Amino acid sequence: MAAHEKSRSVKRPKRTSIMQVFRDGVLIDEALRRAARKARDLHKRLGHPLIVWQNGRVVAIPPEEIVVDVPADAPRKKRRRAK
Repeated sequence: MAAHEKSRSVKRPKRTSIMQVFRDGVLIDEALRRAARKARDLHKRLGHPLIVWQNGRVVAIPPEEIVVDVPADAPRKKRRRAK
């Protein structure tokens, strides 16, 4: 079997239409939660305050008070060892 024939037999994952994504909303919610978690983590690691809207006011949360939640089902990142 030629190489180009093999590539035809590879199944591609089913793509979700953008309309389905908007109707369902789950993927959007997950993406927003992931982005917010990354922003909190980045601000905390860099030592920058996190600016939020709380009780009708703009509030700066100091980096030492930023809580970065890690979901229980989140895969752990593998770290590379320095050579």
